[in-house]
Amino acid sequence: MTTPGEDETARGSVAPGADPAGGGSVAPGEGPAARRSVAPGEDEARTNCPASGKGEAGTGSPASGREQAGTSSPAPGQEVPSTSPAAPGRGLAERRLHPVTPLRRAWAPVAVLVGWAVHDPDQAQRQLTRLTTTHLLLGLAVLIPAAALYGFLTWWFTHYAVTDTELRIRTGLLFRRTAHIRLERVQAIDVTQPLLARVAGVAKLKLDVIGTGKKDELAFLGNDEARALRAELLARAAGLAPETAHEVGEAPSRQLLRVPPRVLAVALLLTGATWGTLIAAALVPTLLWLATHNLWTVLATALPLLGAAGASSAGRFVGEYDWTVAESPDGLRLDHGLLDRAHETVPPGRVQTVRIVEPLLWRRRGWVRVELDVAGSSNSVLLPVAPREIAESVVARVLPGVTVPAGPALSRPPRRAARCRPLWWRGYGLAVTHTVFAARYGLLSRSLALVPHAKVQSVRRTQGPWQRALRLADVRVDTGANKTVTARLRDADEAAELLRAQAERSRTGRRDALPDRWMA
Repeated sequence: MTTPGEDETARGSVAPGADPAGGGSVAPGEGPAARRSVAPGEDEARTNCPASGKGEAGTGSPASGREQAGTSSPAPGQEVPSTSPAAPGRGLAERRLHPVTPLRRAWAPVAVLVGWAVHDPDQAQRQLTRLTTTHLLLGLAVLIPAAALYGFLTWWFTHYAVTDTELRIRTGLLFRRTAHIRLERVQAIDVTQPLLARVAGVAKLKLDVIGTGKKDELAFLGNDEARALRAELLARAAGLAPETAHEVGEAPSRQLLRVPPRVLAVALLLTGATWGTLIAAALVPTLLWLATHNLWTVLATALPLLGAAGASSAGRFVGEYDWTVAESPDGLRLDHGLLDRAHETVPPGRVQTVRIVEPLLWRRRGWVRVELDVAGSSNSVLLPVAPREIAESVVARVLPGVTVPAGPALSRPPRRAARCRPLWWRGYGLAVTHTVFAARYGLLSRSLALVPHAKVQSVRRTQGPWQRALRLADVRVDTGANKTVTARLRDADEAAELLRAQAERSRTGRRDALPDRWMA
């Protein structure tokens, strides 16, 4: 963390194969590429890390908009091509979603009425008092068939098809919308089952695509159909022949770790955030009642606090229940959830950063939490809790060839850093190996961030006024997941040398890195 008044620096990166002196673009999946000029008077040294021409997302086009990876909307009435570009003239087989889907979509008209009632409850109450029993029955007689018809029509006019290079999703009754999802730009394909979907035997298929702000999804498919479609998409993305891709089936997996519910519950009870939100939820409303004696003020404050307390304890337990990690040719598979079951995949070679978090009360038991950043993906947790030795073995599968630096291998900042961060400077550390840039921060809850050299987009040195006076500097590395890892309060000369050496390590790492592709 830099001191107040520190000069801010802009992020930048050089695209694979682009001229470092020019305005190159970034390869798919490697984060933002826009450069901003440095403000006058800003004291900053910065080096962009040149790439070697290997993209983060395989062989996709560098365009990051919906034109390649997401949605293209033809004008109303325009016909959508129904043949694969790879096979002109051959009919493209379109499929429909599961027949249970209309029940899910029929709730939309009802949700509109509920939203209006919540937005203006007084007006809704006045309107309801004017209605007689006959009017209510007539309203229900119109609303229920209308909702059922809406659900049926949206299901009937929704189709999807798989071509040699993309997944197409076509929707719309009056206004047609066709999403073209390029398979080589897919970062992850997850299968999720909400509680009611598990009862009905159906599942959602969610796709993380480079250049999109949210996941595209197909909801709902039969459970077996969703897993078969996922396997087919992965096989096609891996370059298998289209006529055999649908016959590949889901790749076999081998279980590596399962987190027992008892261990997860104990870990949550030993987390400071859980107790902090519970204490705040009990203390703050009590103090407000003693000060105001206003019930509405107390409720307006207590309900959000109780919701936060529930999300940090019971919510995490429900979401991370029965957490299982398995190894397969298409990456590490994560299965978890008590009510809503999720089947996620950590794509191989596309992890940008791994963080090993060690809360204070976990240290005696040797437990850690492993989080990660994947470019273009929302998956963020690899292990909710696990012994450190097991966690490091799982990290070695996510980042092949990487060894997690031990505590003594992390060098602390010089003692004069205590003038910038009294006491807290002791939690900072840095280690640079031949494979990763590792930076530690935090005193009560320690966090060790590991960035493979090949994933570093740019590296920069920053100094605030107080840091310049103490001859200290921060070294920041930017990753393809639009995140920054910082080595804090290093000696100024050490930071300058680290800036130069890290740029060379990143260039060499990109040159030697294997191409990132599914099931490679």
